Amino acid sequence: MVKVIPNLRTVRRLLHLRLLHLALAALIGFGLVVIQVGVTTSSGVFKLTPSQPVIAQGFRPQEVWQRVYERLPDLPLENQYISQETGEVDADNTLVGRLIRYHLYVKSRPPYYRLDWKLTMADYLGAHEYLVASQYPGGNTLNENPMEGDRAAIQRLTRAQRNALVDVLVSLFNPNLPENPPPTPRESPSPLPTPNPRSTPGLPQPGDADLLRP
Repeated sequence: MVKVIPNLRTVRRLLHLRLLHLALAALIGFGLVVIQVGVTTSSGVFKLTPSQPVIAQGFRPQEVWQRVYERLPDLPLENQYISQETGEVDADNTLVGRLIRYHLYVKSRPPYYRLDWKLTMADYLGAHEYLVASQYPGGNTLNENPMEGDRAAIQRLTRAQRNALVDVLVSLFNPNLPENPPPTPRESPSPLPTPNPRSTPGLPQPGDADLLRP
């Protein structure tokens, strides 16, 4: 059997074709990646990380807490703490503002659902996860860490007040969420009709049997 040995020109041609195929495959793969990234960017779809919470309608936390107090003016402000930077009372550092920052930035919880806000409320009530003083909002900027005072303020709220706070927060961060429909009142049972005494047959009386005689 004769063994055919390719000449040098044929080997070079094969190598060139192989390199060309590899280059085309690399360019096609890179193009697909660029197209995918471009579509993702243009559609605004990004994978969220805990450090990048999305705020509905472009609200910042300080804008949201102001709206919360507009709707629930009876909520305690707890804004009597002194700023370490200015040495004056920081009136804009409020209970609801710190609660929002704790929810978004400390626990990285989404702001759109009641369940997540209820978990945050449970943290303040000591029924879920413990608050950590070193991580609590305002602990490094105020002369006094407001964590214990905020816990006490939340615990003093009634259950109805806490539920109202959760509902307002959800509605501000997620305005497209339909509100809970009011409960349908139960219909009271219809009263039984009063019998008409004229239509009710009376008891037999003495002598009624004589009426049946021919």
